[in-house]
Amino acid sequence: MNAGNRGCGFRRMGRRDALKTIIASAAAPAFVPARVLGAEAPSRRVALGCIGMGGQGTQNNLNSFLNEGDAQVVAVCDVFDARRDAAVQMVNKRYGTAGCRGYTDFREILARDDVDAVVISTPDHWHVPMSLMALEAGKDVFCEKPTLSIAEGHALIDAVKKRNAVFQIGLEDRSVIYYHKMIEWIRNGAIGDVRKIDVTLPEGYVHKKEEPAPVPRGLDYNLWVGPAPFRPYTPSRTVQKVWRMIHDYANGSLVDWGSHLVDTAQLAADAPDVCPVEVEGTGDIPPDSLTDVPVAYDVRYRYSNGVEMRVMAGKYSAAKSASIRFEGEKGWIGNEGWRGRLQASDTKILQTRYTPETSKHWPMPPSEHRNFLDCFKSRKPTTYTAETMHLLHTTLHLGVIAIRLGRKLRWDPKAEQFPNDDAANALRSRPPAREEWKKE
Repeated sequence: MNAGNRGCGFRRMGRRDALKTIIASAAAPAFVPARVLGAEAPSRRVALGCIGMGGQGTQNNLNSFLNEGDAQVVAVCDVFDARRDAAVQMVNKRYGTAGCRGYTDFREILARDDVDAVVISTPDHWHVPMSLMALEAGKDVFCEKPTLSIAEGHALIDAVKKRNAVFQIGLEDRSVIYYHKMIEWIRNGAIGDVRKIDVTLPEGYVHKKEEPAPVPRGLDYNLWVGPAPFRPYTPSRTVQKVWRMIHDYANGSLVDWGSHLVDTAQLAADAPDVCPVEVEGTGDIPPDSLTDVPVAYDVRYRYSNGVEMRVMAGKYSAAKSASIRFEGEKGWIGNEGWRGRLQASDTKILQTRYTPETSKHWPMPPSEHRNFLDCFKSRKPTTYTAETMHLLHTTLHLGVIAIRLGRKLRWDPKAEQFPNDDAANALRSRPPAREEWKKE
């Protein structure tokens, strides 16, 4: 790997020297971080380093933060040179400066003293390991969902508490009017006590096996694989639509798309322990395929208060399949399709409005990006905390584990284990992280 500058603000150096070079640099930081200016500084900007410049990282997260006047993106990182370079140009064009720097190794961003917080938009297997390293480096964290295992989520909670850090999941549902209104009606008794919840999610994709191929120029494949088991590079492996269906890096549609609608479902279930206490399900894990996670599934959960939830895979796009329906003792509400039109057993439900004084549900928060910046300044909890992330994804991981074992499981939310079930408990975590990614 070449060391030194690459022009136009891009930077790439040997990994052994990267951290020492940045930390020891005598030059003043290019941007004064917000924490230096103090909590009351009216014009301070939060200095951000964005890691992962794919579609979600660029079109959603980077774009959103670039539109916030009290944030400034000072660094971007991606293992694909082309993505990194394009992101640098995008940031510098937006600000009319050449101040944003590009990196291949995210650790170079973590070592910068002038970065307040990082925005992590990587494949799933990097979410928690990278967040833990960022927290250790003293950064606040905005990270995409989901976790890769139950154990990861618990470790993340501990790290956030230890550092007294601000952590936000890159999830928008509590700031989406459709899902906020459904919970508000439920919390205010519009359909009576919730008895049953049906969630339909987009079915996963099946990808054929591929023969190993040379790693293309402009990709640091070792860093892309990171803590996951090392597999030879294949042409489609690093494509989002593909890696989401590979167990080494993700858990498929149930956990990915489930992160959205199951969050709303758990708010409606309103169980004391949040997570369910029983789960059983069936699913289709394709044989002899690059895809090795459930692509079709039918999972049933029961919460401690008796609420039952069924999560199924549909055969259509998100526009049709990402649907939710709540059945209560007095009626039902729901919608069909992602952000689809609201429906109810009685149209009067949809016409019901509450004032801030009478509503039993919290006001709809701002977008996840705006909320993160506000909480960075106030040090208050975000809309989606590390604990929220863990409880949400624990429920989804329970479904995957039940499918893999092919039997009904009981879950103890307080102990965070399957009582007297060694086989299931072994699946709460993944094998130890691969350490070779840290080497040259």
